[in-house]
Amino acid sequence: MSDPVLVCAKVKKSYVIPGESGAAGRLEVLKGIDFEVRAGETLAIMGRSGGGKSTLLSCISGLDVIDSGEIRLMGQNLSALDANSLNAFRASRIGIVFQQFQLLDHFTALENVRLPLDLAGVSPEKADQVALEKLERVGLAGRESHFPDRMSRGECQRVAIARVLAMGVPVIYADEPTGSLDVKTGKVVMDLLFTSAKESGAALVLVTHDPLLAKRCDRILRIEDGLLKEGPLELTSELGV
Repeated sequence: MSDPVLVCAKVKKSYVIPGESGAAGRLEVLKGIDFEVRAGETLAIMGRSGGGKSTLLSCISGLDVIDSGEIRLMGQNLSALDANSLNAFRASRIGIVFQQFQLLDHFTALENVRLPLDLAGVSPEKADQVALEKLERVGLAGRESHFPDRMSRGECQRVAIARVLAMGVPVIYADEPTGSLDVKTGKVVMDLLFTSAKESGAALVLVTHDPLLAKRCDRILRIEDGLLKEGPLELTSELGV
């Protein structure tokens, strides 16, 4: 069995609760999170709104600093890296597909996909080649010169997936990737994401409220009272999803 690409060990995260005269206390969101993800595995994380899913995603992405515990990505302890090193490490290891796409409106589809390659110092010729290949892979051949406001929401999400695929990262996070799409478009997009992750051998961690989407993953974890629990899909009915 391969070594895990992502390991969370006893991860805790809390936030200050503001009061009239300063801090009124702390809100514990993550109370000791433990889980692992291996290469090529698909994992769904479910839970109530406000239950900590987004906080957990921010922490395992290195976008938020944890209070205690350890997050290791490809064997590297994220807390041991300074800000610059963390940014560079994250850019080469993690791809994130957001619900709202996070495309740059003044960039074409091609420019949005090639952006991380440009930032990584890839030559313009190679960046164009890779970006065009990935746009074709997601069914957007011939749309490379279109701006986001000239594309459908489903097409914008495809551009976002192509951008992640262009990076060639070993871990992909998807944060409610179908939340702003209609059912039919959402299914097409998720078929593409699951297939692409499988073809590349990347681990896929999916944060979702959709039990049918979660059921497509190898495993389902749910956040309850700041902890992760594993169990059959029927138990997610307790979460109101």
